[in-house]
Amino acid sequence: MLKLLLLLFKGAKLGKLALTGGTMLLSVIAYAWIFGWWYAVGFVGLIFVHEMGHYLAARQRGLDVGAPTFIPFVGAWIELKQRPHDAETEAWIGLAGPLVGSLGALACYFAARASGSQLLLALAYAGFFINLFNLIPVSPFDGGRVSAVLSPRLWLLGAPILVALFFWRPSPLLIFMAILAAPQVMQAIRGFRSPEQQAYYAASAETRLGYGLAYLGLAAFLAIMSYELHQQLPRLH
Repeated sequence: MLKLLLLLFKGAKLGKLALTGGTMLLSVIAYAWIFGWWYAVGFVGLIFVHEMGHYLAARQRGLDVGAPTFIPFVGAWIELKQRPHDAETEAWIGLAGPLVGSLGALACYFAARASGSQLLLALAYAGFFINLFNLIPVSPFDGGRVSAVLSPRLWLLGAPILVALFFWRPSPLLIFMAILAAPQVMQAIRGFRSPEQQAYYAASAETRLGYGLAYLGLAAFLAIMSYELHQQLPRLH
């Protein structure tokens, strides 16, 4: 009986790895049709690095979390099997993805400068941009999870950003994200009055200051790098 349970446990773990690997491969194939194989591999790899930031942060806080699952042209997510105990924990997990993802993009950038590779420079730009995009301050974006520890009412700033992005570059993905964000925006309008909600979003002034500075600093860095590399890429063709 014990041997059977061990086999089932190993099989479940292999199943999770197969799901992650299989969805990663599917994403690589989908992106390769448009951008080519090497760019697709690098792009999916950068998304994986981003998601592993969330994964490691969640594990560091003792939460049960599943391996990343990928959806082509949407991105990826990790399954939090336990809800964070408070907004600070959620902010920690939310910030870790863009932070680690930015390190991956920075590695591509330095490798591009050393080798002169246009491919690596394009991947660095993509990495900086998708991590900046994820900092939009409305849930379910990572920025919404970070800004919630400051005040969940900041989600009201993220909604017009989504609308502006849609008019700038219309995309079904933005519509999908707006649908997911709508309940959180409505909740921010109604307010958080229950004792459970107030306890969840309670945080010290030092905590709010620390996350606020980290959020703004990372957003500024990513905006500058995205702009600079966007300016460089056309001159390389």
